[in-house]
Amino acid sequence: MKYPIEGSCQCGQVTYQLHKAPKKVLACHCTECQKLATGPFSVTAIVSARDIEFQGELKEWSRVAESGNKNSAKFCPTCGNRIYHYNPNDADTIKLKLKPVNMEDDNIFAPTEHVWIEDKLSWYKTS
Repeated sequence: MKYPIEGSCQCGQVTYQLHKAPKKVLACHCTECQKLATGPFSVTAIVSARDIEFQGELKEWSRVAESGNKNSAKFCPTCGNRIYHYNPNDADTIKLKLKPVNMEDDNIFAPTEHVWIEDKLSWYKTS
């Protein structure tokens, strides 16, 4: 894989460059991620904040997760795409929501782990 790899929101107003591979990639089956993805799960790449650069205007929305942790989300104010999540108590970790657009190998964003499977939809089978 050649770095940086790049991505953007749907309208292109927010862009990013990822300089290193994600630490891991999660398929989250919690009900909040099902809402976010409008599907059975949401894919999240866990990356170090120092390994990614963002350009463009971002808005923020926060909520308290079931775990009790504060979960903040950055999104594009034009198209509404979620860009990333983060825990304000762990600013070094970015939970990237957008798939890069210039990947030679899309396996870099294949989930390495399924989480919150107790909330998964009954018809979705995990391996």
